[in-house]
Amino acid sequence: MFIQTESTPNPATLKFLPGQTVLDAGTADFPSADSADGSPLATRIFAVSGVAGVFFGNDFVTVTKTESVEWDHIKPAILGAIMEHYQSGQPIMAAGGEQSSGHAEHTGENSEIVDQIKDLLDSRVRPAVAQDGGDITFHGFDRGVVYLHMQGACAGCPSSTLTLKMGIENLLRHYIPEVTEVRPVAV
Repeated sequence: MFIQTESTPNPATLKFLPGQTVLDAGTADFPSADSADGSPLATRIFAVSGVAGVFFGNDFVTVTKTESVEWDHIKPAILGAIMEHYQSGQPIMAAGGEQSSGHAEHTGENSEIVDQIKDLLDSRVRPAVAQDGGDITFHGFDRGVVYLHMQGACAGCPSSTLTLKMGIENLLRHYIPEVTEVRPVAV
């Protein structure tokens, strides 16, 4: 098994490409070791000292490190953990492990606007941020403000504010006049 790695715009995050499907659908975000119970792979990666977060996409695993360690010191152990997991035959997600399609549910007024926001995020934004090892999902819409949740490489990325304000906000405002601002949320 050959696992490729790619850097991301977030220097604390690396993208690992195992050359196999990681998740058939949706994403899975593990912002801490405590949240990894639903995934044998995430648990194995968190066993590497210095790992701060794990995120799964369709064909990649994004790992975020703590500031106190260097990639040169933990990257081989992470590669080993991923390889061992695939060779073990265990599932990526345990039965009942939480996988998400991403977007928060929204019912009631503005549902038509929210559907347009989700469609634009799915068609224009999410594929681009997945290339960088992350995901951005809809969290809410209130009085013209769109609230988005950043995951994987996008969470804590130095350029995430610029991406939100200059990229996503401008895109949404262009296509949906009711949108006045985009803000990040921590879940």
